[in-house]
Amino acid sequence: MRLMVTGCRGQVGWELTRSLAVLGEVIACDRNEADLTHPASLKAVVDRIRPDVIVNAAAYTMVDKAEDEEALAVTINAEAVRALAQASRDVGALFVHYSTEYVFDGMKSGAYVETDAPNPINAYGRSKLTGEQAVADAAGDWLVFRTSWVYAARGKNFLRTMLRLASERETLRVVADQVGAPTSARMIAELTAHAIRQAMGERASGRFESGLFHLTASGSTTWRGFASRIVDAARALLPPDAVATRAIEAIATSEYPTPARRQANSVLDNGKFERRFGLRRAPWDESMQRVLEEIVEQGGTRTF
Repeated sequence: MRLMVTGCRGQVGWELTRSLAVLGEVIACDRNEADLTHPASLKAVVDRIRPDVIVNAAAYTMVDKAEDEEALAVTINAEAVRALAQASRDVGALFVHYSTEYVFDGMKSGAYVETDAPNPINAYGRSKLTGEQAVADAAGDWLVFRTSWVYAARGKNFLRTMLRLASERETLRVVADQVGAPTSARMIAELTAHAIRQAMGERASGRFESGLFHLTASGSTTWRGFASRIVDAARALLPPDAVATRAIEAIATSEYPTPARRQANSVLDNGKFERRFGLRRAPWDESMQRVLEEIVEQGGTRTF
């Protein structure tokens, strides 16, 4: 099996290059090989590689900056996705794409299911929703996974930011009125590999159905709850002088204004994913512990 991964230097893309290796030959493409800012160039890349599976882990993810760069976000998150999905269809490949909880407005009282009506409240969410629709419109074989609050052992993300701040400040102030499921890129990649294995078996036997699925860690917390668990775990793993934080104050979203509006509720129901693929999703804090241990093992705690 030949698997093409776009965005291989990103958080999810990097993890995919590890997790997908058990399935076959992985062709890892960064921006130099597959530039999503130029959608018209992507068909030639796919035609040259002729993969059995394309996993698109490339995306414009700067939520706040997208308010001023919506056209660029749409180019990368929608127009390029359309080009990849169509090219995937034309070579008979399975197309796997990632979307986000930002397609919802966050007003629902419970967890969102796939059939809930999207209503993005910022430019980033609008661009990702348009990308979802582009994949479906291409009418090939596809899987779209919506995830949330993604972090990893590398790159810029909430976990690494909290580790850096915890080494510098005695008190942190973190938003406590937004709820979601912190989801590690490592878990996303591992579950994606299992899902692809099953999907390719279904395709071979004529049983495959394209679909949209929610894919996050199990459980939920607030940003403050996430920060507290990060600091507690770091304190247990690191030397005493590595963690300066002694208090984490809860603040409201209104006290931390951002250019892009944020949802109060980002929790996604994963029942459809579990029924289709029969895979266990680790609790968010269990996944976080694994990632933090990986960072410590790599000696990366001084480089945030």
